[in-house]
Amino acid sequence: MEEIKAVDVKIFPYRRLKPETTEKILNGIMEYDGILRVIVNGNSIPKIVGYGPAKGTQVNHKDRKVIKVKKDSVELRVSVGELIITVNYENLELFLEKLQNLLENTLNFEYEVSTGIFTKTNITVSDYLKLGYGFENSIDPRIIGMVDPNSMSRDTIKLIGD
Repeated sequence: MEEIKAVDVKIFPYRRLKPETTEKILNGIMEYDGILRVIVNGNSIPKIVGYGPAKGTQVNHKDRKVIKVKKDSVELRVSVGELIITVNYENLELFLEKLQNLLENTLNFEYEVSTGIFTKTNITVSDYLKLGYGFENSIDPRIIGMVDPNSMSRDTIKLIGD
């Protein structure tokens, strides 16, 4: 497997992002060169109440919407609390300049941007449990570390672009 020289950039806004703001930021980011993957993190917004006296009742949360990212529809299943963008190391400096301009024009509140490693970089036991042995050479390396053993990958991973 070919090693990817990349670094993660974390955007941590001091407020939860509305779907419209998330859409603007994601579409802006996807225009930049060197983007390998984008992870949207936040508190889950369930579609149906899973337990308690209201079990089975539909949740009508205004932030669970379908947004358009590069002409693809993406259902937001979380209240967006942070974005983690994996960028090719060669493009990092230019990416950070463009990102700073985008965030200054989009967000009217404070936020933090930090660089480092915020995602798993090696194959884990969860990956083997989810995908089985011998998968290392047959999958896109960008997917490694994105496996949630409690959910279906087709529900939580959306491939957009190239």
